[in-house]
Amino acid sequence: MELLKGRKGLIIGIANNRSIAYGIGRAVAAQGAELILTYQNERLRPKVASIGEELGALDVVPCDVGEDASIEALVETVTEQWGELDFLVHAVAFANREDLAGRFVETSRSGFGLALDISVYSLVALSRAFEPLLREGDCGGSILTLSYYGGEKVVPNYNVMGVAKAALESTLRYLAVDLGPFGIRVNGISSGPVKTLSAAGIRGMRSQLGVVGEQTPLKRNITLEDIGGAAVFALSDLGSGMTGEVFHVDAGYHVLGAFNSSGSVESTT
Repeated sequence: MELLKGRKGLIIGIANNRSIAYGIGRAVAAQGAELILTYQNERLRPKVASIGEELGALDVVPCDVGEDASIEALVETVTEQWGELDFLVHAVAFANREDLAGRFVETSRSGFGLALDISVYSLVALSRAFEPLLREGDCGGSILTLSYYGGEKVVPNYNVMGVAKAALESTLRYLAVDLGPFGIRVNGISSGPVKTLSAAGIRGMRSQLGVVGEQTPLKRNITLEDIGGAAVFALSDLGSGMTGEVFHVDAGYHVLGAFNSSGSVESTT
């Protein structure tokens, strides 16, 4: 059974075949979804075009989420191709490298604004722009974004991106209330650490993989397949009663208390 057969989806944020967005794209395509993918700039276009061919995407088009004109052009493309949209995957985040090192208190004003604009406001801008198309579908529309545990607790070197993820999670709840009366659901996945291009920009993030894998209740790290499966649930009719939710796909890491160097749980009381 193809849970997304005939559904039309837009995925924003694929960079390469290690991207979380790629894992989601592969999973939803396997469930019958028709896709349009975007790329940020010409440097990324060949990689995304290759992925689009692999996933059987209808089109691969440019979109800079920091530019309203670029978003408007994307809406025009999707309208011309389909005239409606069943789901939108927002997998976009950015912060200056210098703002992901050292102390958070040293974050620059411009760096803070940039991180919040690209990582958070882009979800608002895209939701507003595509709301009319998401209303057109017979099954109701769905928006899915990506968060991380660093938006709930302090993660070393995550800094301004942690603040951005906290704002993102609040934003999706407000959007869920605004768009819910029109049958549009808004949810998020908070995944465990994965080896992605974005993770490479955070000092020490990849080294966390071994530690996290040992400490999670499932005693392993998550995979793109884990995240993709959760996305299929959220975007299909299986998740039809869920909106405003951020659900963790992290092998259970978020339920743990503090750990000592040996990996055993310490009391936090």
